[in-house]
Amino acid sequence: MKKKALISVSDKTGIVDLAKSLIKNNYEILATGNTSKLLKENNIECIEISVYTGSPEIFHGRLKTLHPKIFGGILYRRDNENDLSEASENSIDPIDIVCVNLYPFAKVVNQDVDQQTKIENIDIGGPSLIRAASKNFKFISVLTNPTQYLPFIEELEKSEISEITKSKLAGEAFSHTAQYDKIIADFFEREVIQEQKNLRISFPLHSELRYGENPHQKAYLYGNLYENFIPLHGKELSYNNIIDLIAAVDLVKELDNNSCAIIKHTNPCGAATGNDVFDAYKKALSCDPVSAFGGIVAFNNEVNIKTAEKLNEIFTEVICAPSFEEGALEILKQKKNRRVIKVIAESGNTKLQFKSIPNGIIAQEPDNSIFPINELKTVTEKQISEDQLKELKFAWVVCKHTKSNAIVFCKDQMAIGVGAGQMSRVDSSRIAVEKAKQNGHNLQNAVAASDAFFPFADGVEEIAESGIIAIVQPGGSVRDDEVIAAANKKNISMVFTGIRNFKH
Repeated sequence: MKKKALISVSDKTGIVDLAKSLIKNNYEILATGNTSKLLKENNIECIEISVYTGSPEIFHGRLKTLHPKIFGGILYRRDNENDLSEASENSIDPIDIVCVNLYPFAKVVNQDVDQQTKIENIDIGGPSLIRAASKNFKFISVLTNPTQYLPFIEELEKSEISEITKSKLAGEAFSHTAQYDKIIADFFEREVIQEQKNLRISFPLHSELRYGENPHQKAYLYGNLYENFIPLHGKELSYNNIIDLIAAVDLVKELDNNSCAIIKHTNPCGAATGNDVFDAYKKALSCDPVSAFGGIVAFNNEVNIKTAEKLNEIFTEVICAPSFEEGALEILKQKKNRRVIKVIAESGNTKLQFKSIPNGIIAQEPDNSIFPINELKTVTEKQISEDQLKELKFAWVVCKHTKSNAIVFCKDQMAIGVGAGQMSRVDSSRIAVEKAKQNGHNLQNAVAASDAFFPFADGVEEIAESGIIAIVQPGGSVRDDEVIAAANKKNISMVFTGIRNFKH
């Protein structure tokens, strides 16, 4: 008796070649309607499931494979006397290979179609076949992805499929149905019952990274990062590279065109908007050129040859941009240890951000706040000009992407002093002032941004002593009156946004 292979696929990529190889290796093929039609069109002999079971496909194809001759042939244990006896009594032949992929629910669920159309694309028989075959992997090979076909056939033609291969295929199959069920469950909670009760995370392993934040920590990349970040040069991104790269792109995409951000340990050590990308990079680099060494540089416009030559003057870990002028990429490739990344615009905002905690996860929406230009409240006697408003907006964006407590000084659309991650806002102010002075920046007529309110007047007093002319901050302190009085005393302007931007 020939061995049997059951084929029922929605994605028919590579299925003709697989079927031909199975016939060559003395398998009899059972196939469902459309799969059977395709095979017969390619002169591949097969038996339709409905003929094999003696039961027609009914309910417009909703019921095809759910039959004892199919599931019995998959599930019975070939080394169990009772199972063998019952299979014989019920005229159930063994099925040795199950090749199934599922209705394209993952694609349909995101299309502009009605709810019932989406529900009709929920596969029932397919997952059942996959799970049954996976459960009985000692005797069954289960294929769920066209990428598995070639190595499977190569092994089959050399010898019998090993139990190691069968177990590996079963594990991949259970992962396949788990991801499928996740998408369906998310859809029902979101669109049918409209109540999100569970968090389900399922991303395929992309690769093991060289190490994590430190060499003694293992690290892994899951999901499809490289759909939006296309490597053009250099070795694979490290764990720290990826974290800093995301921080750089998140900042620069909020700035005006022809902007550049330089990130070190997720904090901006430079950011600027210029007349062109070369101007933007020069201005960003001037903020803190020492810290920029080994950093991540991100642009929101095409990198030209002139800018590429300037970038080559110091070592940077990663350079990313939406595109690179012809010739610029070749210049950047001269540095072998540098990564060059093309950034593809994301299709949409991330819905939630996650952090692991003992026995669980905490989640929050991303900080998608924008500068509230129409809701700003000038609270000081001295008003702000249009030019100052533009500078304050720039400072606010950079400050939003700086670790708390954050104080950022800006002038001429560039950051000139950054104080980040301090326990005291006064200390952040002092660091920002010192950094600006170290790198030769004149703070006279600069502006400042604070990510949260000033709890005491001393923070404003510290900043005002440096020579700045305006501050943007959320407001909301019980001592706002004292803070405002300090600003008035120093004859500087201050505006409240009503938006706090802590970044831990």
